[in-house]
Amino acid sequence: MIHIAICDDEKYMSDHIRAMTSDFFRKKNREIRVRTFAGGEELLKYDGQIDILFLDIQMKDLDGMETARRLRADKFQGFLIFITVLKEMVFRSFEVQAYDYLIKPVEERQFKNTMERLYASMCNAREERLLVQRGYEGRIIRKDEIVFCEIIDRKIYLHLTSGEVLDYYERIEKLEAKLGDYFFRCHRSYLVNLKHLKGYKNETAYMDNGRVVPVSRLRSKEFSGVVLQYMKNI
Repeated sequence: MIHIAICDDEKYMSDHIRAMTSDFFRKKNREIRVRTFAGGEELLKYDGQIDILFLDIQMKDLDGMETARRLRADKFQGFLIFITVLKEMVFRSFEVQAYDYLIKPVEERQFKNTMERLYASMCNAREERLLVQRGYEGRIIRKDEIVFCEIIDRKIYLHLTSGEVLDYYERIEKLEAKLGDYFFRCHRSYLVNLKHLKGYKNETAYMDNGRVVPVSRLRSKEFSGVVLQYMKNI
């Protein structure tokens, strides 16, 4: 499921964007969930997942540019699309890593062109992301965020760069297949992300978050070879 947020203090514009968004993803046969917000303050209070955000720049209280700055400072990683009547505001959108902008009144052709490009980007980015399913809740995280993975009693623990530890049920063999390149199973209970490897000595891997991970004797030689190969390729 793709989580979409629309933040605009003009209800008719929110409804217009919502209708075009629903129609676009219905044709792609993709399930979405859309939430609307009447202002930046309301949006900033929301702590749920947002994959795509449509954000009006000119709003009465907190404007869209400042809202976007605060979201990015709070580690918002989703696709950001500004909605504006002022073309000159477009150049400032790069400050907050906006994907694109839509000029009001938003025409269907303009909207479709932007969404086709964004959807293609999402499909490409999906290979670099991992869907973590916890009961009825799904969460998408970037693989680069994972420092290492640990399994305890059939439960996976993902140790993330933010310091958060995300746990869910999955077989480590299945996770290993999903992660692919840059991850190595150095122990029956551990998968390490080589991008976050700081050093390796005496059957111990030192990760850049300060944690140490055991390397089994059976995999020690292969691990050394994989690390050397990785260093040649970066």
